[in-house]
Amino acid sequence: MPPCETRFETERLVMRSWRRDDLEDFTRLHADPQAMGDYRGPVSAEVSEKKFNDYRDQYKRHGFIRWHVSNRNGDFLGYVGLYPNGADHPLGAHSDIGWRLHPDAWGSGYATEAARATLAHAFETYGLAEILAYTQAENLASQAVIGRLGLRRDPARDFSIDDPVAGMWHGLTWVAGNPGQAAGGIE
Repeated sequence: MPPCETRFETERLVMRSWRRDDLEDFTRLHADPQAMGDYRGPVSAEVSEKKFNDYRDQYKRHGFIRWHVSNRNGDFLGYVGLYPNGADHPLGAHSDIGWRLHPDAWGSGYATEAARATLAHAFETYGLAEILAYTQAENLASQAVIGRLGLRRDPARDFSIDDPVAGMWHGLTWVAGNPGQAAGGIE
């Protein structure tokens, strides 16, 4: 069972597990058309709350999730972190890294900073052999973050999935290997 709260920091950011009183910020992020542009637009408060509860449940099960990200002043910026996917995912059981930030936080390097810290924290704390990242071909902003992280492109793992909200989603896949294991590090 994970601790009551996980928290780690970078020079500018604080990443932590979700608290019940974070639901309003989470829902507002998912209601923003720009923030949800890669998902074909905003989702309802009901869909957002379901996802929020799933994040909290996954944290209880696995000890990690996409983290609440704020600046040092406590302003909510969005989320960055891992998601533990089950065997029913097209790529089988694995963890993927992802992010979603408020548009006013874009262009400041926050996604890269938080994702880099998340990868280091995940490999050190959870001992995962690899972490996947995926995005659609048209999501150039996420691909830029993935590039700055130095992940290795793995076209053999590209996949499609029919999302009940977003429709058919086509993912391009990258891999981060655990630098502490013989298979190699983040390339």
